[in-house]
Amino acid sequence: MRLFFTIIFIFLSLTSSLAQSIENERPKLVVGIIVDQMRYDYLTRFYNKYSDDGFKRLIRDGFSLENAHFNYIPTYTAPGHASVYTGTTPSNHGIISNNWYDKFAKKVIYCVDDANYTSVGTAQGGSKSPSRMMTTTISDELKMAQNQQGKVISLSIKDRSAVLPGGHTADGAYWFEGMNEGKFITSSYYREDLPKWVKDFNNSDKAEKYLNSPWNTLYNIKTYTESIDDNNIFEGLFIGKKTPTFPYDLSKLKKENGNFELLKAVPFGNSILTDFTKAAIIGEELGQDNITDFLAVSFSSTDYVGHQFGPDSKEIEDTYLRLDQDLASFFIFLDEKIGKDNYTLFLTADHAVVQVPAYLETVKVPAGYFDYREFVTYLDTITKKHFNLGASRLVENFSNYQLFLNREVLHDQKLNIKDVSEILANELVNHKSIYKTVTAYSLQNTNFDSGVLHRLQMGYNQKFSGDVLLIPNPSTISRDRTGTTHGSGYNYDTHVPIIFYGKGIKKGILKRNVSITDIAPTMSNLLKISFPNGTTGTVIYEALEE
Repeated sequence: MRLFFTIIFIFLSLTSSLAQSIENERPKLVVGIIVDQMRYDYLTRFYNKYSDDGFKRLIRDGFSLENAHFNYIPTYTAPGHASVYTGTTPSNHGIISNNWYDKFAKKVIYCVDDANYTSVGTAQGGSKSPSRMMTTTISDELKMAQNQQGKVISLSIKDRSAVLPGGHTADGAYWFEGMNEGKFITSSYYREDLPKWVKDFNNSDKAEKYLNSPWNTLYNIKTYTESIDDNNIFEGLFIGKKTPTFPYDLSKLKKENGNFELLKAVPFGNSILTDFTKAAIIGEELGQDNITDFLAVSFSSTDYVGHQFGPDSKEIEDTYLRLDQDLASFFIFLDEKIGKDNYTLFLTADHAVVQVPAYLETVKVPAGYFDYREFVTYLDTITKKHFNLGASRLVENFSNYQLFLNREVLHDQKLNIKDVSEILANELVNHKSIYKTVTAYSLQNTNFDSGVLHRLQMGYNQKFSGDVLLIPNPSTISRDRTGTTHGSGYNYDTHVPIIFYGKGIKKGILKRNVSITDIAPTMSNLLKISFPNGTTGTVIYEALEE
């Protein structure tokens, strides 16, 4: 009996020591940074102009993955944030786009809208929750691993970029409400009132100061040799501006451009988020004990600027040079408040972006534009030819390059959905702007293990996706001829940075292909916690210290 109790005592002692060891190995704070619409080559193109303490610091002292890609379609903001934090693709986590057609409710829905909750800190814009995301996130798993101790705070300019990374158990998610508000808000999903530190920040004049600051280039514009001419026909215009050129007098432009909405669309949107992030660390007392906290930050202004001006513009170059300074300031702040050896950080993007197709055409790169009206007319001729039905009757919805067929019409006309889908797929591939087509039936019964159809399959969700899925030609987008967009499975949209930095991370570079879904299991392994419950990614073991 004495031997039995001795064994039990030793076992409990070892268990207690192991638990204490794991607790000591974990960082006090995990910081996840997503830069919206960041192409990998922004690291290399602008490298010589970056400061020593921003992007360069992460590359120099962290672990950089040079061949990281999104492994699914569509490459949009909401699926991107969900995939980074869940470690899986839309086929599992269910966030198949920013907006998508709900074939059960018969309407288009938004990824984080939730009428069960109300706005907090404003009259509207806050009825949001992560309820449509069907799997857990790394932030959820950390929270549960510590018996609901430790805080999870998620911040962004965009609502979806704050809500989804925070997961289902976040203590707070805050985003910027523009128009005439100019303040950070939240949803009653998280709490019934804004905390004091948020109110204090909103009552400061930071937003007003940034909105009345002129946007000129950080350095002499003549040194921005990585970009095309400032005045060109490929860039969009702010209302009230005749040319897409520096400087931008925001105080004069704000009235016609949505007042505080304009702040989102210039680099100062990133700057105010940086200020807000520092206030969150202080206000929530993050990283101040041995229970690990999680802070998710998503910089959105890079996406707004990128859409309007494109990746070859001087505006996007200046936005990244300014973001680099914001990051440098933030990293120094972390060193002072948390301690250099007390936090672990990763930086990535939610998608990349294609160069403006109109610009690509001028340099003889194949590119083009998808004409929605012309395509619907083409579709109509096909449906009438094969089924004697107009497209508006047979196709219930066409969005995100997916056709949702009308089940009631199919039933009434005694048409088999598999046969109809196959005919449409075979015909629509002949359209001038379409590269590939595939039916939902094929995606459910065939395993595509590589290429663009594999990525489409990883983004296909049987419950939510359409019946016929289309892939446009490379560098072909649905937009006017200024600015650009993203969403495809081509390299220009999938290739993004991933950099790990801080406690538990090696210094180094990895050139093999990795997927964005590998971030969550890698961080879970570092933290010694369960992987998010839908994870399909794998641990990037090369990045972790022994």
